[in-house]
Amino acid sequence: MARLEHATGRGVCGGAAIDGLAAIAQLGERHLRTGELIAYTSVDSVVQLAAHEDVVSRAELEDACAAARGALTGDEAVGRVIARPFRGAPGAFERTAGRRDFAVAPPERSHLDALGEVGVPVHAVGKVGDLFTGHGIDAVHPGATNAAALASIEGLVEGLDRGVVIANLVETDELYGHRKDVEGFHAALREIDAAIGRWLAVLRPADMLIVTADHGVDPAMAHADHTRERVPLLASFAGHGGRRHEGPMADVGASVLSWTAGQRDPELPGEPFA
Repeated sequence: MARLEHATGRGVCGGAAIDGLAAIAQLGERHLRTGELIAYTSVDSVVQLAAHEDVVSRAELEDACAAARGALTGDEAVGRVIARPFRGAPGAFERTAGRRDFAVAPPERSHLDALGEVGVPVHAVGKVGDLFTGHGIDAVHPGATNAAALASIEGLVEGLDRGVVIANLVETDELYGHRKDVEGFHAALREIDAAIGRWLAVLRPADMLIVTADHGVDPAMAHADHTRERVPLLASFAGHGGRRHEGPMADVGASVLSWTAGQRDPELPGEPFA
């Protein structure tokens, strides 16, 4: 907490491993009174800094997070510092769509870099560009909500002649999974399913579509943390034959590189399934 205060030049309150909405509800009035940033974390390697948009502007909050990112390095680095603006009155605080992730830079080349090296453009939708700190990303498209991300993907599917699109549907995890909103989660899956149906209708034989996740988030669990089940991987591409594949997330990157560029990179992990 002292390092955060020194880095940001502002007072900081909180510091617990706690649900973000609970942190804002508990400390929001104090923040309005003092201007202190609200800090909290979770089981993930993150520091989240929240501020009311009427007290700390979005630009000021992002500057504070960037400064914190610069301070939390070395052996005590965290994966991400996350800006969490919110609005509203006490008892009715709500987070805005102004979230921004300040991630630690990738420690080495990824399959995204390998794609760029062979001239395959990479389009990021939503927070993906932030997660990779821009490495291997050619263009970033809106995706602060599921609806915005699905619209961006749809436009790219219909308009791109060549390239890779990598998207994150953030509300599925943030708004429904962690909030334990089973009905909301179900509705989100139905919207995603309908969108996938539209994409499949326009994909060409040379196209590949992969749907997967980076972790579980079972909304029916008693706790609000990420859950540990194996995540599904659904892939549609010519000649797949309906076969089963099990492996690490790196297999997705290896498969995308193999499918789009017709090659493997022996320096990178993962075994292609296509």
